[in-house]
Parts: sequence; structure tokens; C-alpha cells
Amino acid sequence: MIARDTYLDLDPVTAHGMIRDGHAVLIDVRELGEYAAEHIPGALLHPLSGFDPRALPQDGAALILQCGSGKRSATAMAKCRAAGVACCGHIQGGIMAWKAAGLPTEH
Repeated sequence: MIARDTYLDLDPVTAHGMIRDGHAVLIDVRELGEYAAEHIPGALLHPLSGFDPRALPQDGAALILQCGSGKRSATAMAKCRAAGVACCGHIQGGIMAWKAAGLPTEH
């Protein structure tokens, strides 16, 4: 299993397995309208526009960040690192890569 404070660029299939198996919690950093239109099942919304790493779940679960293409989640990952909040990484390519891999989304 990947350490909680590794800060990796994760491919969608690896991230999906970690989330599915209960080893990680997915944090969506897109805005509310984007999330409402389509999101990954189980993702918790924490928009980058008001992102506070200290507001993320701190129950010991590994955190994976996700956005539309990977840019905003990389920014959020840097904010987590600066605040000393552990996360294991972000989905490289965001929800676009997730869908391209044939993984499920909800509307």
C-alpha cells in the first residue's frame, strides 16, 4: 500500500483500486457546479477556491485528490504538503483520465 504522505501522480486504475478496497478517500477539488454535473462515486467535495487542507478527513485514511485534468489537484496537493497534511497523491489527468480508463462516474 502507498504511504499516506507520498504525494504521487496516480494513474486512475491504481487510484480506483485503492478507493474501492477502502485504502483511500477521494477528495474532489473542482467547484460545486462541476461536481453536481458529474463526479466519481464516493468523492468528497472540497473546492480549490476555498481549499483548506486542515478541513480534510484526518481519520488516518490515505487521501487522493482529483479535479478535471490534474492541474487543480496538483495545486491542492502542494497546499496539503505546505500545511503538513498527509495525502498519498492525486489522479494524474483527473476525471477526464478516469473516464478514459472506463471507470464509473455519477451525475
